[in-house]
Order: sequence, then C-alpha cells, then structure tokens
Amino acid sequence: MPAENALPNVFLPRLPVVQVAGVVDVAEARLLDHLGVDLIGFPLRLDVHAPDLSEMQAAEVIRAADIAGKSVCITYESDPAQVVTLCRGLGVRLVQLHGPVQAEAGRRIKEIDQGLGIMKSVVVGRDGDMARLNALLSAYAPFVDAFITDTFDPATGASGATGRTHDWAVSRALTEAAEALDRPLMLAGGLNAENVADAIRAVRPWGVDAHTGLEDGSGRKDPDKVRRFVEEAHAAFSVLADDSEA
Repeated sequence: MPAENALPNVFLPRLPVVQVAGVVDVAEARLLDHLGVDLIGFPLRLDVHAPDLSEMQAAEVIRAADIAGKSVCITYESDPAQVVTLCRGLGVRLVQLHGPVQAEAGRRIKEIDQGLGIMKSVVVGRDGDMARLNALLSAYAPFVDAFITDTFDPATGASGATGRTHDWAVSRALTEAAEALDRPLMLAGGLNAENVADAIRAVRPWGVDAHTGLEDGSGRKDPDKVRRFVEEAHAAFSVLADDSEA
C-alpha cells in the first residue's frame, strides 16, 4: 500500500526533478540553488568515498545557504534511529538510503519519523539481476517514497559517485516496475550535460541526479556544467511531457 506521505505530492516543489550531489561549501550550495537545482545532496557516513564535509559542516552549509527545503541526506547509515538523528541534526526532511539495508529499516524509520521522506537506492551491478531488483522494489515500496538508481564499480566497491553509467534499458525496466508500485524513480549513474538528454529519453525517469560529472579538476562544481545539465534535463523532460499529452 502506498505510503501516506508520497514524495511527489509532499516533499517536492515541482516535477520532474534535477538533483545534484556533493557540496563543498556555502558558495557552492548557493550556486546550485541559483542555477535551478531542485534537490541538493549531502553524502555522509559513506562506505568507500570520504565525505566532502563533516556532519557539523554540512548542517552549517544547509543553514547558511537557506536550502533546508531542498537538501537531501545521502547516507550509507543503516541504523534507523541513527538515520533519523542524522537528518534531524542536518535539518533536512529527505534521506537517500544508499547502503544495502533491509526493507525493515525503511519501515522502522517511518515509525520513528513518519514525516521523513525516504529515497532508496537500487544499485545496478550490485543488487543482482532483474528478478532480484524487482523483488527489492516490491519489498521497499510500502516504506519509501521514491527510488534512485546508481552504478556499482567492481574495481573500487563503490556504489555511488562512481562516474559510471549502466545499461539504461535496466533503468527503464526499473522505472516501469516502480511506477507499477506507485513510486517514482530517479536516474543516477555517470550522468553529465552531454548524456542527460539521451538518458531521459531512454529511461523516462521521474528525475535525474549528477555528482562527479559536473565537477572541474579541483572537485568543485563547474558552473557551466551545472547550468547546461539543468537546461538539457529540463528540455528533455519537456519533450517527454509534450509526447505524453499528444
């Protein structure tokens, strides 16, 4: 049964959604906000990568940039109580569970804090074949508000911020499966300004997410790359909307 606080109706100002993850300071957060990014992700308590900011620094950036309403905690934390405490400390109301946690964790988080929106990752290349991926969606759907794909990197063991794309036909199938469960799916994994329009046409997701594909050589977000990513994504989503109305 769909959760009462279904994400598209409660947590987001409009659809479709462009998310950008990885923020290093207040100036970068304000840049993303200014360029029209809908959701801004703060990766914390990671399994492989080092976080860009400490939890205290992330909370201060969110406060100083006044972006609590569009901030997302991206975490591999698996303890439900700790997830809720982390989000409350940051001042955010949306969390992306990126680790291989059980569906029970989603149920418990909603018991502790029903108003906390949950996106659950589905990692292509880590979470098994289509049968297992579909089973994961079915198990989590009653307790989460949306899903997000990403790409596993077997060389590093990373399941996020890998800069790697995956088979978009898999994500298209996952989008259809999620929609059948009344849950939207966001596409992530190696997206950038050059490929996001093709990805949207192929997958027809609810939203798109980028991280490393928008960075310059220093690891900061490149304003031109972010601007073009947002523009290309919005243009491609507009075409999908026109096609659906035709």
